[in-house]
Amino acid sequence: MTKPLPIGIEDFKELIENYYYVDKTLFIKELLDNRSKVSLFTRPRRFGKTLQLSMLKYFFEIGHGSDCDNSRLFKGLKIMDAGHSYTRHLCQYPVISISLKSAKQPDYEKAFIMLKRQIAEEFRRHRYVSEGLEGNDKIRFDLIMNETDQSVQYLDALAFLSRLLNAYYEKKVIILLDEYDVPLENAYFKGFYDKMTDFIRSLFESALKTNPNLEFAVITGCLRITKESIFTGLNNPKMVSILYASYSEYFGFTQTEVEKMLRDYDITGREEVVKAWYDGYLFGKTEVYNPWSILMYIDSLRQDRDANPKPYWANTSSNSIIRELIEHADNSVKQEMEILIEGGTIEKTVHEEITYEDIYKNVDNLWNFLFFTGYLKKVEERLEDVNTYVTLAIPNMEIKYIYQNTILDWFGVQ
Repeated sequence: MTKPLPIGIEDFKELIENYYYVDKTLFIKELLDNRSKVSLFTRPRRFGKTLQLSMLKYFFEIGHGSDCDNSRLFKGLKIMDAGHSYTRHLCQYPVISISLKSAKQPDYEKAFIMLKRQIAEEFRRHRYVSEGLEGNDKIRFDLIMNETDQSVQYLDALAFLSRLLNAYYEKKVIILLDEYDVPLENAYFKGFYDKMTDFIRSLFESALKTNPNLEFAVITGCLRITKESIFTGLNNPKMVSILYASYSEYFGFTQTEVEKMLRDYDITGREEVVKAWYDGYLFGKTEVYNPWSILMYIDSLRQDRDANPKPYWANTSSNSIIRELIEHADNSVKQEMEILIEGGTIEKTVHEEITYEDIYKNVDNLWNFLFFTGYLKKVEERLEDVNTYVTLAIPNMEIKYIYQNTILDWFGVQ
């Protein structure tokens, strides 16, 4: 019997042991081949970023107290056939893994509490390193782990933990940071942006810039917001957005993967419907399907072979940035959106460095947000002088539905 579909499953171990898996493990090979000290991957929401970081954690993390048993999770997967130069990294590094998505709170105090809680949980996961500590290191570790300190101990907490892990294992540390832009976006709209930026900058700079205990770091988010200065001074972090050809097949499902999934679940006659509704994204040079919507629709078809497609992706996250931008837009933007809904294209300049403080200064920021967050796809790209121009279109029927039933309503259209 085919395994259940992994809807909402973001832990790699849980997925491998219990659910259907689309093998994306060669992401590890490409990461090792092209490794930078700090790599930032930006993709739309629900395109598998968290799962990929979870996979990296289980692959690289060294076991504590006994031989690492995570190798069994990768048995039969593509990375195990990639050769010894890659498999020799299996279970060889201490890993720090933090998600920042819980910082979506109404004020700074609550957002900081949630970030503090995430950091403390990671300290608890590595509590064994505190067994031999003495003096100030022991006191500080306990303060952070028990969430008893109010602020200052957390400013460089990840750098502190990486030093302790390096000393314990005599190996440098891999740091994985998920949803790095969530605290900044939330803070901007809730009115405590400067405070949050100061905290995130300190946390990141100490862990990623001046950290001699770092092997490498991987960061994920929806947007590249380097002008916010949270990455100031980092040694050329590698930015990998949807414009880049590298890593393009590892976020989202390819045509081959979707066809196999349909066969595995014995679903026939729906290939064109699936393609029309959920395909159409172009990451680098690779066309991909929305993975969340594919999983939801195939699961629906398993229960009812006559089930119609739905816009599953529409309400999976807040669209506050886009709504704010549209409410500030003029009628020409509405006219261009109507062109897109009718199947036409528009050409816009694209710049990857988006800053929240400047989002209302230029209407091009709206198109950049729509493009990088998955509401538009690239049809063509050209370079003129120093500017990149991208021809944009609506990717598929699901996104067209969102334009017709949500985005145009924000203009006051009835």
